[in-house]
Amino acid sequence: MHSGNWWRYITFEESDKQRPIIDRALLRRVFQYARPYMRAITIVLVTITLTSLLGLLPPLIYRALIDQVLPSGNLRLLNLLAIGLFAVPLLTGLLGVVQRHFSARAGEGIIYDLRNQMFDHLGRMSMRFFTNTKSGEIVSRFNNDVIGAQGAITSTIPEILTNVVTLVSTLAVMISIEWRLALLSVAVLPLFLLPARRVGLTLRKIRRQALDYNADMSSQITETLTVNGALLMKTFNRLPAEEQRFKAVSANVRDIGVRRAEVSQLFFMGLGLVGAVGSALVYWVGGWMVLNDALTVGTIVAFTAYLARLYGPISALTNVQVEFVTALVSFERVFEYLDLPVEIQDKPGAVQLHTTEGHIRFEDVWFQYQGPLIGDVLHLPQADGSAALNGKDDATSTAATTEAADPDQAGLLRRHALQNINFEIAPGDLTALVGPSGAGKTTLTYLLPRLYDPTAGRILLDGIDLRDITLDSLSQQFGIVSQETYLFHDTIRANLLYAKADATQAELEAACRAGNIHEMIAALPEGYDTQVGERGYRLSGGEKQRLAIARVILKDPRILVLDEATSHLDSQSEALIQAALQPLLRGRTSVVIAHRLSTILAADKILVVEKGQIIEQGAHRELLAQGGLYATLYETQFRDQSVMRNT
Repeated sequence: MHSGNWWRYITFEESDKQRPIIDRALLRRVFQYARPYMRAITIVLVTITLTSLLGLLPPLIYRALIDQVLPSGNLRLLNLLAIGLFAVPLLTGLLGVVQRHFSARAGEGIIYDLRNQMFDHLGRMSMRFFTNTKSGEIVSRFNNDVIGAQGAITSTIPEILTNVVTLVSTLAVMISIEWRLALLSVAVLPLFLLPARRVGLTLRKIRRQALDYNADMSSQITETLTVNGALLMKTFNRLPAEEQRFKAVSANVRDIGVRRAEVSQLFFMGLGLVGAVGSALVYWVGGWMVLNDALTVGTIVAFTAYLARLYGPISALTNVQVEFVTALVSFERVFEYLDLPVEIQDKPGAVQLHTTEGHIRFEDVWFQYQGPLIGDVLHLPQADGSAALNGKDDATSTAATTEAADPDQAGLLRRHALQNINFEIAPGDLTALVGPSGAGKTTLTYLLPRLYDPTAGRILLDGIDLRDITLDSLSQQFGIVSQETYLFHDTIRANLLYAKADATQAELEAACRAGNIHEMIAALPEGYDTQVGERGYRLSGGEKQRLAIARVILKDPRILVLDEATSHLDSQSEALIQAALQPLLRGRTSVVIAHRLSTILAADKILVVEKGQIIEQGAHRELLAQGGLYATLYETQFRDQSVMRNT
């Protein structure tokens, strides 16, 4: 895991002295994914068995050729043996094709299910997950880890089964041929176990480290080699620094790959030397037995041919625990994501909203972005230790009082992006949020469509707690134009249809006319089928913003949230947009973050936000008369706009 991940309690601990352990619970979980493909897996097992049995025939053919055909000159038997030597690899090859086909079907099917489940699960994660996770790491889980899991199904497990069947069948035949030589062949087996323990754990740790390094590399690529990243990198002349950073990351990938290759090669070199010792012993003792007429030449030739079939699987199976557990590392990493708790989800029996009046009420709402969700900050003790903080007290004075009693609890209060929020929006009202940058205005809008849940308190829609409403029906009630307009690398039409998949061309054009963007689109050579480019960068900032507004107009929601919706527009475009939005806003509950005086003057209520608290609320003239923060903001930010309006 990388720094910043809020689910750090999900860890995978390894000790240098710990042996790789096959997690039975993990195996059972993997098997659940394999269950729908048992027919294909059964066919794979059958083909593996038949292939291993066919592999036993060539040494027997060699023995018959040497001990029977050559001494007797039996031409008929020679022809049959020659046909057998051709038929065995032919049948083995055909069985291999069948095995590979069904192995791939099972493996690809399991990975298909895993990948879809992970996409579905991550799609339901709250925004907290995405703001604390590198996009490159998510991509790495879908690519590197899922492909590694696929290798476990299509390569590692079939290879293990093949080696087991080959070893058992070969050893059985060797014992039937000459049991003394068979015992001598297996006498060296303890030597195979010596290098496996230490090297096996090393390979497993290298595998996990390699996956982490690849995730780091994917993260840098996705952060810098995209439109936003490339623009930032070029405008700040950071290409040389990014090149050095990437060289360091890719060097880690290179070095861990070299390390893995070295350790693997040394391991198998040791296994090869042990196999050579066994072969030398069999040749020596077998040759002595042939010289003493205790064994035929054909028998020792067949026996030595079986040695390769014996020591090869033994070499592989000596490391089977390591290889198998290493292959399962990819499943572990995929399951780590699948096991992340879904913070925002439907309660059992959640209400399905079909229509809503749009009455919104915040009751004693607290919220923090980082750290674990605390239980109920409203019960922090007062200085005298006798009372509890209730939502109707002033949060600032409470923080000061709490600091005197416990500085740590005062720090807890300050860490909240929102503190003790209480307000109400009547159905159909336009509410403007104003305040300095970082005050918490955007955070308030995030809570409305339940992109986050409050740390404490509750938000009501038509008297129903948002947490008691199904997410699907809640989403249908909201239309949002965010501060940063996001468009898919697709056509204008496709980006608009994201709001309403079955919209007609007439509906698209009507929405775009309302958003003052239709004429621009119609003037393009490909019209609504024009590609907007990565993140919409083929369009200007104002064009993207107007297209986003048209997309919300097409959705026709009951509640509108506009976060600086006209911040990228010039005065003329803004005036046209404001005029187009008037009929849309009428009769709908609207929450607008705006730095434009026209929006504020049209608001039924203005909420003044500072340091996560609502310190003033009311109409424009009321707030000016109070002479508080709003009056200061008006003098510093809106007076010039007022002068321009009057001129």
